[in-house]
Amino acid sequence: MQDKLAIQWQHSHDYGTNSTHNENQVKIVFLLTTVIMVLEITAGVWSGSMALLADGWHMGTHSAAFAITIFAYSYAKKHAKNQAFSFGTGKVNYLGGFASAVALAIVAFMMAIESIQRFIEPQDIFFNEAILVAIVGLSVNVASVFLLHDDAHHHHHHEHEHEHEHEHGHHDHNLKAAYFHVLADTLTSVLAIIALLAGKFYGLIWMDALMGVFGAVVILRWSYNLIKESSGVLLDKTDLSSPMIRIVDAIQAENETIINDLHVWKISSENQAAILSITAKNPHKPDEYKETLKEYLPRLAHISIEIQEF
Repeated sequence: MQDKLAIQWQHSHDYGTNSTHNENQVKIVFLLTTVIMVLEITAGVWSGSMALLADGWHMGTHSAAFAITIFAYSYAKKHAKNQAFSFGTGKVNYLGGFASAVALAIVAFMMAIESIQRFIEPQDIFFNEAILVAIVGLSVNVASVFLLHDDAHHHHHHEHEHEHEHEHGHHDHNLKAAYFHVLADTLTSVLAIIALLAGKFYGLIWMDALMGVFGAVVILRWSYNLIKESSGVLLDKTDLSSPMIRIVDAIQAENETIINDLHVWKISSENQAAILSITAKNPHKPDEYKETLKEYLPRLAHISIEIQEF
């Protein structure tokens, strides 16, 4: 009996995507970020600049987030064909993105707290050293943005499912989270340089704290959007879009056909699963209902149908 069950379960649940290129890009950015982190912390301790030291530890949190991203790619690839995962490891992508988004939010709160403290207790800044290292950091961050941009720039907008959803391509939330971390680093470097120049040439020391608060708010918004998108997938949020309404209308247009239950959810960045329960007087074959579903939702990779007669 166990052998028969094992044979029945030997169908593929590998709904993941080929992420080797994305993983390699993130590894390069991780290396660059870690090098700059060490440089800024060392320079901050040597020069006595709290601004550089704080930014170095800030880079350290992003480096840790990139490590999470790399682990998520590796874990998904390693267990892609593991039958113990009912719908494959496609959601590991979103789990990595969610974890990185939480780290991003922590960074934003740390930046806000530190900036408020600087408003209350202004600190002396070694402008020349700080500006030099900030420019080096900005250069590396810009290079990292270009490394990830071609693969992640289209993920800035919220993901919307509609009747042409198959034209949108896949959404790598793991890569998206890494991209936002790089953008956050770039933004803080730009704001730091602006604040340092304003402080050096115009004596506006408070600009350092103001730019810190502004950067924290922007980063927190990126984090919130990532958490919102990835958590919906992790919690199996049912699709309630226009195609779903059309599916219901198409199936229930048959005489005395009722849909008792219909759930559609994401199992990976490129695939969906569906559960459908139908009661009908003269029901069709399961394959016919599956074709109706796929007509409106072409990314369906796993469909379970329960049919009952009146």
